[in-house]
Amino acid sequence: MTAYAIAHLRKITPHPEIAEYIERISATFEPYGGRFLVHGQRHETVEGDWAGDVVMIGFPGMAEARQWWDSPAYQEIAPLRARHIEGNIILVQGVAEGYDPATTAKALRDSLPS
Repeated sequence: MTAYAIAHLRKITPHPEIAEYIERISATFEPYGGRFLVHGQRHETVEGDWAGDVVMIGFPGMAEARQWWDSPAYQEIAPLRARHIEGNIILVQGVAEGYDPATTAKALRDSLPS
C-alpha cells in the first residue's frame, strides 16, 4: 500500500546548504522506490491557515518510507535542511485500492452512544 512522506515547511532561511540538500535528496529516496509528488509548487489554501510550503514524496509502502528516513544516506543530509528550515514531517500510509469511506463512517456511527 502506497505511503507518503509529507513535509509542511513553514520558515525557510535561504542558505547554500539547502541547495545542496535539494541536489542530493533524490539519490537518497530513489533506492526505496520514492519519487517526488509535490515539490517547489505553490499551493492554494482553501480552508484554514497553511503558511509555508509542502513537499510530498511517494513510496511503494510504509516499510520503504521508513527505510528511506532511517537510511544513512538521508540522515547524512537531513541536518542541511534542519539547520535552515522549520517545519513538520510525517510518514503516512495511504488507503487501499477500492477504499470506501462509507465503511469508516459506519464504524464511527456504530461507536457513538445511542
